[in-house]
Amino acid sequence: LGTGRLPAVATRHSTLQTPIVPGNRVRYLADIGEAVRGYKARARRQAALAREIQQLEASRAMLQAANPDKHRARDALSELAEQRRARLDSDARQLLGAWPDMVKAYAGDEYVVKIRDRELRTVLVTQSLSGTKVRKVVLPTYECHGELLKWLMLENVPGSFPYAAGVFAFKREGEDPTRMFAGEGDAFRTNRRFKLVSEGMPAKRLSTAFDSVTLYGADPARRPDIYGKVGNSGVSIATLDDMKVLYDGFDLCSPTTSVSMTINGPAPTILAMFMNTAIDQNLDKFRHDNSREPTADETAKIRDWVLANVRGTVQADILKEDQGQNTCIFSTEFSLKVMGDIAEFFVHHNVRNFYSVSISGYHIAEAGANPISQLALTLSNGFTFVEAYLARGMHIDDFAPNLSFFFSNGMDPEYTVLGRVARRIWAVAMRDRYGANERSQKLKYHVQTSGRSLHAQEIAFNDIRTTLQALIAVYDNCNSLHTNAYDEAITTPTDESVRRAMAIQLVINREWGLAKNENPSQGAFIIDELTELVEEAVLTEFERISERGGVLGAMETGYQRGRIQEESMHYEMLKHTGEYPIIGVNTFRNPNGDPVPEHIELARSTDEEKQSQLTRLADFHDRHKAEAPAMLARLQQAVIENRNVFDVLMDAVRVCSLGQITSALFEVGGQYRRSM
Repeated sequence: LGTGRLPAVATRHSTLQTPIVPGNRVRYLADIGEAVRGYKARARRQAALAREIQQLEASRAMLQAANPDKHRARDALSELAEQRRARLDSDARQLLGAWPDMVKAYAGDEYVVKIRDRELRTVLVTQSLSGTKVRKVVLPTYECHGELLKWLMLENVPGSFPYAAGVFAFKREGEDPTRMFAGEGDAFRTNRRFKLVSEGMPAKRLSTAFDSVTLYGADPARRPDIYGKVGNSGVSIATLDDMKVLYDGFDLCSPTTSVSMTINGPAPTILAMFMNTAIDQNLDKFRHDNSREPTADETAKIRDWVLANVRGTVQADILKEDQGQNTCIFSTEFSLKVMGDIAEFFVHHNVRNFYSVSISGYHIAEAGANPISQLALTLSNGFTFVEAYLARGMHIDDFAPNLSFFFSNGMDPEYTVLGRVARRIWAVAMRDRYGANERSQKLKYHVQTSGRSLHAQEIAFNDIRTTLQALIAVYDNCNSLHTNAYDEAITTPTDESVRRAMAIQLVINREWGLAKNENPSQGAFIIDELTELVEEAVLTEFERISERGGVLGAMETGYQRGRIQEESMHYEMLKHTGEYPIIGVNTFRNPNGDPVPEHIELARSTDEEKQSQLTRLADFHDRHKAEAPAMLARLQQAVIENRNVFDVLMDAVRVCSLGQITSALFEVGGQYRRSM
């Protein structure tokens, strides 16, 4: 200090930070809009050429029949036809050339399709009670080659690009798209509910709701602001032990079992718990079958096999949390970094049957967005994840197949075409903008009927709304479906109301005659018009977001939240004035007043369940008190050194609780703060 200089000290430098979306790619949404519009314009040009070729060839044939001696005129017509044929793109020629074989294939009683290494034979005809043969897929009867080619390029059959009618050739036989949402009390209680909703179902498709304590990454506690929320409106999960109880009795690696988890802020930790639960299930099975402990090599092989075979989805969509739902806990940058870590982990460990994110529009719609905004904001979020993962050096086909989507279905007309528009935009963008393969081009999505459309007044009418919403979801070939219970306007569903909600799907899928056909929306003029209108509106919204610096730039100014709030207010005003009719609420009111339900059971967690969670958590902490501090330090160091955080989380959840992990990550990843 006497020399006027401070002594040198050891310093640590932060890791180099890179933008989530590189500056030279911030126009990605505008580029996608141009790609989709460009593809549609090309389809129209190719259709015009096909129409002219057919007309010229027909004219030549008529001239030949009427006057065989006019060789020069016939040759001129042939030359004009050949000139146009030369301008037909290879994919257009291939589509037209394959059409006769396609007609023949769908005209039979059975259709053969290959999925991966399996050959599936599908019966194409169902016979009604009247003896009418109803085909699974009905093809158009266009005689004009131009109209046919336009249909093939913009619609096509289910399972064929651009997947407007569906991403798979046929629905699975013997498996309804039912996926019912459940979660209440402790893990034991929700496990019983899962067994109830999956009873008698050939496929166990579970969807998990977590309580607000878990959603915010906290542990159950006696604190007044936590204790009352434990196990209410969702299941309380704090440790790996809880997760094992939650899915006890379900083979998580069975091809007929699929689990969806609705959680976002602490999703990486919950996902690590789930993966370890599946691994431990199979290690326990090995011990039972072999009466010994597996070796280290056997353990590693079992772990790899489980990761390659476990099926399901974790929501983990932090962008829509900022825009519409609000369960953000970490900084947006850190959350996106860990989402990328999960995607990389999935790539390196061959996790091909589990979706690393469910890009969600449902919460955006529930917050007040109209169907067009729901779709536009959701797809734009999806493309932002794509850009973020590409910026990390991942290949598009390594992660895109593990992205899934989640939409709401309400009462507005646009919901009828939501899925087909989403599939077409995604497919064209993936192929023409990103060069992705066929598997990556297929947008798969879950639908939940609109909770916002349920009303406490005339509560019995809610089942009617849900039935209509479920019907259009089935017609639009959604990949899975949750039907809300009528009493969700008031409380967590009861066993009785859940059974009625499940019956809605079963009646549609098994009793409703037209549901035997799998492309009922194709060919209707109103569907075609709505598809074009909604698609163009979505692309226009892409441009607005692009002008604001993409999704992340728009979030900085609160653009998405502002738009949702404006649309929510518009809906409420129209509902209040009666311009937007809601039966039993603002029109067709009961002259005797709103009937009060006599036997509505308000679902709440019990004090015994809350105390059980506290006791189990204390026991977990006590058993792992020696290992937890070192593991938490290791986790924090992984963040500081910019290593893969999820790799360490897979070990951390074995000895640390959810709250411990969240607190440790707050210190190095940063807490969420909304831009004001």
